[in-house]
Amino acid sequence: MSQSSKIENYSTLDNYRYERKFAVSNLSFQGIDTIIKNHQAYFRDLFFPRYINNIYFDTQNLTHYNDNAVGKAHRRKYRIRWYKDLFGEVKIPILEIKIKKALLGTKKSFPLIPFNINKGFSSEDIKKVITNSNLPEWVVEDMRALYPTLLNRYKRKYYKDFSKNFRITVDTEIEYYRIANKSNSFIDNIKESQNIVVELKYDDKHNEKASQISSKFPFRMTKNSKYVNGIDCLWKPAQ
Repeated sequence: MSQSSKIENYSTLDNYRYERKFAVSNLSFQGIDTIIKNHQAYFRDLFFPRYINNIYFDTQNLTHYNDNAVGKAHRRKYRIRWYKDLFGEVKIPILEIKIKKALLGTKKSFPLIPFNINKGFSSEDIKKVITNSNLPEWVVEDMRALYPTLLNRYKRKYYKDFSKNFRITVDTEIEYYRIANKSNSFIDNIKESQNIVVELKYDDKHNEKASQISSKFPFRMTKNSKYVNGIDCLWKPAQ
């Protein structure tokens, strides 16, 4: 059994899918939850909400950030994801490589050995994890050129429609932590208390129906990247 399969309700992808994103700042979570459940597609809770934690990686020149910010059609994003507690022992980490081709996206998932994330955490700790995990050589080579740039956390709730072709996720309690190469204390952080991210996810073959579903929501579809938002908040100098 793969390590990722040990994570309850962890979604691997073997195909490309759409993700329509909506950034909502004028409604409460309770209001959004009511709107979703009153939709004619009959969305209902998929499973219990949970906290998601990510360490994002980039080049020294923030190539992946810049590719995303300018909307480059073909791009990649590297992150380590885990669930539940943010700090302490990370028991079942997963390295994810998100691949974007125009409006479609997929991801490759690789289990990693457990590690700890506490005060003093550094990129050397990550290098040991990558080296000692059973990863394909091309993944190891990719990671050698990357550095941890951002730690983030949010609470996610999941829904599925009656046809089971469409999923919605709602992310709240979004927070970002600056992460550097050495001696991290995780003091430099920011919370997006007012922003909620709604995503509608579905396979390519359901794209026509997706327009009908999204048009019934009072949300404005927008480009939204937690990685870009976090870098903008914590790394980019004030204009």
